[in-house]
Amino acid sequence: MDDEPRSVKVLLPGLLLLVGFGVAAELSVSVLGWGTPLIFAVLFGAVLSNTYGVPKSLEPGVDTYKLLLEIGIVLLGASISLSDVIDAGPRILGLTLAVVAFGILLVEFLARYVFGLSGRAPALLATGSSICGVSAVLAVAGTIDASENDIAYATATILVFDALTLVTFPIAGSVLDMSSVAFGIWSGLSMFSTGPVAAAGFAHSQTAGEWATLTKLTRNSLIGLVVLTYSFSYSLGSDKRTSPRTFWNQFPKFLIGFFLVAAIANFPGISTGFVDTVEMISDWLFVLAFVGLGCEIQAKNLRQTGIRPFLTVLLYLLIMATASFLVVQTIF
Repeated sequence: MDDEPRSVKVLLPGLLLLVGFGVAAELSVSVLGWGTPLIFAVLFGAVLSNTYGVPKSLEPGVDTYKLLLEIGIVLLGASISLSDVIDAGPRILGLTLAVVAFGILLVEFLARYVFGLSGRAPALLATGSSICGVSAVLAVAGTIDASENDIAYATATILVFDALTLVTFPIAGSVLDMSSVAFGIWSGLSMFSTGPVAAAGFAHSQTAGEWATLTKLTRNSLIGLVVLTYSFSYSLGSDKRTSPRTFWNQFPKFLIGFFLVAAIANFPGISTGFVDTVEMISDWLFVLAFVGLGCEIQAKNLRQTGIRPFLTVLLYLLIMATASFLVVQTIF
């Protein structure tokens, strides 16, 4: 009978931390007249995590940032123009398929034949880099019986590059003088996890953030197929078998909500007031979520990750970011 009130009490302190830092991020932009709330939100979270640390009592509430991020992405669909999506859709889908397929093969090759990694680690690094970061690592790990050591190394490596790309990509976009659409698509194709992609995109501009998220969600939608393929591949010659149900279990369900909200917002007769309200809620959810995202960025991951996994992903990122930049600049 007391379960629900107790769960609220457990989550509330951490949620208040997210709200407090979120408001501080908004005020920082107003006072300094520079940057975006998302940059300060990530910064405040990272500073807390790497100095004082997140108290155990706050961790359950802070961890809800993942859910807040997914809801924010769903509501972000209200700001998407379906005519633009339809126009660029085939090109984005084609680029996404090429990036994922080439990326997985490239990381597997680099990991196994250049840096001498064995076991399940190459598969975890390949999917984490090519699909959707840590969530892809965990999804694939559960279907190929990856060891805890392989999971730890792959997760730490991906988190390091999430932090590095979150800083370097907006800088690169500015130095290269990329348009908002081009930068958004480029970061959506090249970076790893959904949160940092959105943060980098919105750090460039609102339009870049929307295109970055849309492109990244297209990549995310392939996770079920990739997990199914790896599961089938590693089950050959063993007693373990996979089923098509894996596809649906791993498919990011919030992707459906994103396009559903986009369809509703673009329906004739929908008031601009309604769309503006949904966009405002989405913006605030992103700010709160990015505080939590910042709390996940820890300097100790730089020391924990092995040099060979790091070099594998670094070389992959340099090749993929360069190739996708040239293609995106040519097409868009």
